Amino acid sequence: MDVHLLRASFELVIERQPQLVSRFYAILFDRYPQVRPLFGRNAQAAQEKMLTDALVAVLDHIEDATWFRDRLGALGRKHAGYGVTEDMYGWVGECLLAALAEAAGDAWSDELAKLWAGAYAAIAGAMLDGARADLASAA
Repeated sequence: MDVHLLRASFELVIERQPQLVSRFYAILFDRYPQVRPLFGRNAQAAQEKMLTDALVAVLDHIEDATWFRDRLGALGRKHAGYGVTEDMYGWVGECLLAALAEAAGDAWSDELAKLWAGAYAAIAGAMLDGARADLASAA
């Protein structure tokens, strides 16, 4: 994985679209309105800040396997408690990539699409591992 390109593309996207996370949620709620009730606990601005902070943290620690596994596993356990299902991870990935591509505009390429899809797959995989471990220990 080209971590430098991933980070550089995120910086470009945030520069072009500072409200990237807000746009992500708009796309998510438009495509999958059934998830909106899962977000009732937090004000939208607070939710957007949490996701922005999480994305920055992931990019800062993407080469730290222990951090990645432990933090994202804990986040997956937390999301399972909110009612997030495995299918929803695919929806989120689809909408995140759509928001990134839209913000990147003409800078978006097949290479970036594959890179971000791989990064999101790693994030979702670590979160799902945590959620599944929590389910297994409860059984």
